[in-house]
Amino acid sequence: MQTILSKYAQLLVNYCLEIKPGEKFYIKTTTLAEPLVRELYREALKAGADQIEIDMSFSGKSRIYLQEAKESQLKAVSSFYKKAIEEFDAYLVVRAPFNLREDQNNDQKKIKIHKTSHKDLNELYFKRTATRDLKRSLCQYPTQASAQNAGMSLEEYEHFIFGACNLFAENPEAEWLKVRSKQQRIVDHLNGRTKIKYKGQGIDISFETEGRTWINSDGQTNMPSGEVYTSPIENSVNGVINFSYPGLYMGNEVEGVTLWVKDGYIEKWEAKSGKAFLDKIFSMEGTRRFGEAAIGTNYNIKRMTKNILFDEKIGGTIHMAIGQSYMQCGGKNKSSVHWDMISDMTNGGEILADGERIYENGKFLI
Repeated sequence: MQTILSKYAQLLVNYCLEIKPGEKFYIKTTTLAEPLVRELYREALKAGADQIEIDMSFSGKSRIYLQEAKESQLKAVSSFYKKAIEEFDAYLVVRAPFNLREDQNNDQKKIKIHKTSHKDLNELYFKRTATRDLKRSLCQYPTQASAQNAGMSLEEYEHFIFGACNLFAENPEAEWLKVRSKQQRIVDHLNGRTKIKYKGQGIDISFETEGRTWINSDGQTNMPSGEVYTSPIENSVNGVINFSYPGLYMGNEVEGVTLWVKDGYIEKWEAKSGKAFLDKIFSMEGTRRFGEAAIGTNYNIKRMTKNILFDEKIGGTIHMAIGQSYMQCGGKNKSSVHWDMISDMTNGGEILADGERIYENGKFLI
């Protein structure tokens, strides 16, 4: 375990975040991830980071906050976090949850107040990360809560995470450079096209990307990664899309989501379960337009684990996100929500680019 965590830390510090001498590095996680944080601290010092700040949450912190905080407290912004977003060079979130349902029944009005108070800081975050002025990455540390949610033992889940990150390879960074090269061919092809259509079971949706950029997600901003993505022209999305995988957001699960879209606006929605939560989300600003369209390419991830960091990368899937666009893609939609919803494409799914079939049954043809 110590050896694999050392490799994990080396990959995160040197490949994902490319920490340089003199940089300021902010790590946000929970106390459960201490073994990995120790190795991250070691590697960041070796890389020459001048300032390494670590924010470690304890069990129940967010629930206590949303139960007890008054309006003035909900509106307050952590000066520690604010300084990191405004001034630091690198930002790593290590997911290591105690309880994945902790926030499920929290007061939505309080959550909205808190999110609104962070609106300006969130916009700065998206602006700085779009240009890598703030280098950011997101990763997972195996905990019992996540393992149980995935339907695995903790040992199985550890193996799953490390395999998805290519940590069993002799040189994990070299493996991710191979991913970068392979996916670059795909994004180069897509960036030469302007009209995209996803077709499949319950899916017939099109969008345009002229003036937008497809991004090669090669493991730097997410670890693991393995996807190509863009932000579609906001008013160009038309058609219907059914998401075959359950949608998970803020501790809530929604199944069988189908969206009907006209000129970029989600006019109608249905869900087999969890529709009340979906209704709440669609009442929030910017959520009835799409911020992302993407294709998962990580074939080391073969099953859903109810963790979007992994699930959206499943090889042979597509996903679209409602809400906040990616500025680095040229997207313009703004929202406090960015919710990825996923659908399987391995059973008759296809993708057309300017009328050319470039993808079939979960595999690229280019």
